[in-house]
Amino acid sequence: MFAVIKTGGKQYKVAEGDTIVVEKLNAEAGKDVVFDTVLMLGEGANVTVGAPVVAGAAVTGEVAEQTRGDKVITRKKRQRQTYRRTIGHKQHLTVVKITGISADGAKKPAKKAAAKTEEAPKAEAAAPKAEAAAAPAAEAGAADNLKKLTGIGPALEKKLNGAGITTFAQIAALTDAQIAELEEQLSLSGRFAKDGWVEQAKELAKDA
Repeated sequence: MFAVIKTGGKQYKVAEGDTIVVEKLNAEAGKDVVFDTVLMLGEGANVTVGAPVVAGAAVTGEVAEQTRGDKVITRKKRQRQTYRRTIGHKQHLTVVKITGISADGAKKPAKKAAAKTEEAPKAEAAAPKAEAAAAPAAEAGAADNLKKLTGIGPALEKKLNGAGITTFAQIAALTDAQIAELEEQLSLSGRFAKDGWVEQAKELAKDA
């Protein structure tokens, strides 16, 4: 069986046992990750194409390591001027070994149970009210001003609210797996770590 998944704005064709390199995921080496944005499933001559995703399908993997890509050199200059700039960049990447492909999403209930055990919110746009109720410090009418966090404006705050994230306490309580899922869902690759939202939320939650 093979699957085509989408993560970090890119598509990957995978099969069980494959090792892929994707945009950085917030998960430590040895941790399990779930890709639930499955665009296509295939087994032999049977191929299922999602519209846009295959309902209930999921691909699981194990993080092998966190690494960085090759250095990309960018040179800038301006004609007839002495302006010269050379910039190097190494993209943060995650190496993932695919451990399973599920057409019926059998592993999803276990993931939900884990989220309840940790008493942390699970961002899912389909049921924002339910997720807000599950968050440790989320109370009706007690939404915080998330724009106080670095890099969050009105549009991004609206996205987070739509995913059930309304308070600093919720952000402070997110696990690495939940952050990775939230970043995938809202196309926020690496923003939690880059802008330090969890650390800021912990401080702001004390004053809330």
